[in-house]
Amino acid sequence: MNFTENVNEGLRSIKGNMLRTVLTALIIAIGITSLVGILTAIDGMQSSVDNSFAGLGANSFDIKGPRMWRRRSGGVNEKDYPPIEYREAKLYKELFQAKNAGATVSIFTSVTGTAQLKYKSFKTNPNSLVRGIDEDFVDMKGYKIAVGRNITENDINFTNNVVILANELATTLFPKENPIDKEITLLGLRFKVIGVLEKKGSITGGGDDRVALVPLETGRQIAGNRKLTFDITTSVNNVSDMDLILGEAEAVMRRVRKDPIGQAKSFEIERSDALAKDFEEVTGYLRVGGFGIGIITLLGASIALMNIMMVSVTERTREIGIRKAIGATPFKIRLQFLMEAIVICILGGIAGILMGIGIGNVIAKLISDKSSFIIPWAWIFMGFVVCVVVGILSGFYPAYKASKLDPIESLRYE
Repeated sequence: MNFTENVNEGLRSIKGNMLRTVLTALIIAIGITSLVGILTAIDGMQSSVDNSFAGLGANSFDIKGPRMWRRRSGGVNEKDYPPIEYREAKLYKELFQAKNAGATVSIFTSVTGTAQLKYKSFKTNPNSLVRGIDEDFVDMKGYKIAVGRNITENDINFTNNVVILANELATTLFPKENPIDKEITLLGLRFKVIGVLEKKGSITGGGDDRVALVPLETGRQIAGNRKLTFDITTSVNNVSDMDLILGEAEAVMRRVRKDPIGQAKSFEIERSDALAKDFEEVTGYLRVGGFGIGIITLLGASIALMNIMMVSVTERTREIGIRKAIGATPFKIRLQFLMEAIVICILGGIAGILMGIGIGNVIAKLISDKSSFIIPWAWIFMGFVVCVVVGILSGFYPAYKASKLDPIESLRYE
């Protein structure tokens, strides 16, 4: 009996016990679904993060002033540094661009995080973020304008009351109208809508879809006497040594802020791709955890398969006796039962892989609508390997037991 005949015999045996085969394959399918599904969902979330940060570039970084929620570390209050002032941000931009030709520096500030926008009878929840920005902010932060235009240098210089709305705000205020050139009420003032941003998704918590962008000078005017802190984004083209540029930026900002040498700096520098790299590290741990959960599930499935194969050996004792009586060797008997277990595992594995891909992509899409549809070829290959290994492990002992049965005693079995 050659390899093909063993496979065909295994399929005939499977067809003869269809209900038991379906239940056995379903056990394997659930195990493979948990393994491939978890890993596919993790890959989908990673693709969503990559898509979200694709427009930021690896050669950009933020300089941020002190934050109230960052003033305490290890139970010790940090020094209360003053916020970055507009004059300091402008001076940094002038000095850094003088040293680095082609560098782009964008200055922006958060005016308020509790604004409510109104248009006719429509109004947003009072949790909208209002940012004062310059003309480079939208491109440097990876936003895309769906309709309308960007804020220009003239809008900033003339303190125009114009606003760019995020997708969620535009949908809330203008469910059936084109928002461009319509006037809304923001912080008690009238603003003309000049643009609407594309949806960013929930990977960053959904805040980017609840932001209203106004010209930088307009934002300063809205704040009045309230002290604002100005953040800075810097982008440099064709950088071979980013650490050197970061050191240079820190030196320039220390000079602007008059931070003494040898003491802690009064600001923070954060690379734009730092969050993406941190998330990539987290997904690595998640993959290990997901793989462990899937393997544990498959271990339970293999034990169940072994139990069913043991029952199959007992039920087919007389059949084994007949095969031995007509010349089948113990090796051929072992191979037959082993192939039967492997075929069942592969059938269950195919179903599990298909379900795992579907479920994993649905979970990733529910978490973030920016995630791409993932076909995890590596996990598919691994799933097939796991199916074969499970089939061998769970089928070896029953096959070995079948091959050791005495043919005379087997023929007497009823």
